[in-house]
Amino acid sequence: MSVRMAPPLPLIFLILIHGVSSANWVVNYRHSHICALKDSSVIMSCTYTYPTGYKIKKAFWTKNPVQGVEPPDLSEDPEYSQRLQYLGDKQQKCTIRLSHVTQKDEHTYYFRFTTNVTDGKWTGNPGVTLTVTDLQVEAPERVTEGDSVRLTCKSSCTLTDRATFIWYRNSQPLTERRDRNNQLLLQSVRREDAGRYSCALHEHTYISPPVYLSVTYPPKSVSVSISPSGEIVEGVSVTLSCSSDSNPPAEISWFKGGTIVGSGRIYNISNISSDHSGEYKCKSINELGKKYSDAVTLNVM
Repeated sequence: MSVRMAPPLPLIFLILIHGVSSANWVVNYRHSHICALKDSSVIMSCTYTYPTGYKIKKAFWTKNPVQGVEPPDLSEDPEYSQRLQYLGDKQQKCTIRLSHVTQKDEHTYYFRFTTNVTDGKWTGNPGVTLTVTDLQVEAPERVTEGDSVRLTCKSSCTLTDRATFIWYRNSQPLTERRDRNNQLLLQSVRREDAGRYSCALHEHTYISPPVYLSVTYPPKSVSVSISPSGEIVEGVSVTLSCSSDSNPPAEISWFKGGTIVGSGRIYNISNISSDHSGEYKCKSINELGKKYSDAVTLNVM
């Protein structure tokens, strides 16, 4: 008959301790990945548990731990000490707030705690990976008056917190353009819609670099002025100016009656004579259309 021997007492003790450790050393992170806006504050939420009977000696956050090296406490790091606030306790909560984040803060962060037992230390995996993004406005360089255009406020990653977007034109907020959608739709664009557009998030200080939106349109408000005004006598110099509003800039042609006599916004007549009397008008033309001014009469005394 064979006799089965009981394992030595020390071995039983080690098995029990291992069983307790694997079941009770836990760190739970609310988000394993966080995408945050540049210069904002980030909340890294977590909870932790440990075996009954243990007492917490130190609880802190660290980054990029190296195997075999005791991880540093970020609250003691000059780069973090003024920006990091521990919101947890020495029982269950281990949440922190990191303010004024930049791309330099893109790391994986871990919560770690030590207890009153020599080997009672724990670093929570997988940690929290932080990505920091800025905002960029994506828009066409130019759009024609009357068309619709869509501007997009883009980030390099999907923001973790639900965001409300704010739009600016020429540094002034478009108060009616506040939406959870990151797009700005301009329907039936007008000349007044041209300008520098930027975007931001509600309750955040960071504003994207501006992007200029150009609105093109055919010539409008074409008119002619004469200098000097009033009676004109032979021998003087006369200047006719053509005023036109257009985008892109228009080419100007001058007509006396039905005959073209010059080009450019300014038409000069030196040593004027009675032969120059007549009706003058200018034509403004660009790639989108053309428009004539009303005729003006030049009487030479």
